[in-house]
Amino acid sequence: MTFNHFIRRLHVYLGMGLMPWVLVYGVSSVVFSHHRQFDEWFASGPYWEEILRQSYDRPVPDEADLRQLAVAILTDLNLPTDGAVGTHKPHPRRLNVYRYDFWSNLRVSYHLDEKRVVAESHPFRWDHFLTGLHARGGYQQESFLHDAWAFVVDLVCVAFLLWIASGIYMWWLLPQTRRWGSFALGAGILSFAAFALTL
Repeated sequence: MTFNHFIRRLHVYLGMGLMPWVLVYGVSSVVFSHHRQFDEWFASGPYWEEILRQSYDRPVPDEADLRQLAVAILTDLNLPTDGAVGTHKPHPRRLNVYRYDFWSNLRVSYHLDEKRVVAESHPFRWDHFLTGLHARGGYQQESFLHDAWAFVVDLVCVAFLLWIASGIYMWWLLPQTRRWGSFALGAGILSFAAFALTL
């Protein structure tokens, strides 16, 4: 097998392997761009459904590891701790705990001064499922599966770069395609640069 044959096969097989990822990122980008329209389509149901409200008291030290604290709060309330767990502190008297996966979302609002918690679940929505697939990444969660997902996303990013490089290489080997290929490549670069510099 020659190097050119290898590049052709690499480009073809990368394209086949990346097909589901390209579809997910492409379709979910439409959802990101038109999120208001999707909100209107799903407006018939509640955004959050309350599932628990009770008194609760757990200290929140300033130096606390918020992720470990979030897991402890979920455990105290007998709520699931699998999936990704995160926190947000909108102001000093409130701590929000989030537990989410691709299929479900859970939010716990801990009102520190009132010593109470309110837990809410988010009904499944396909638009949120798609944007969750698009945005999910990182190695912050303490789980092998989460790290495996992040690692696969890294591999997909490398595969995208190889796919692009192999496509440019094959294009350059075909003189009859260089004019239109140059136009397409130049138009893509110029349009991206124009938006990047002006927005």
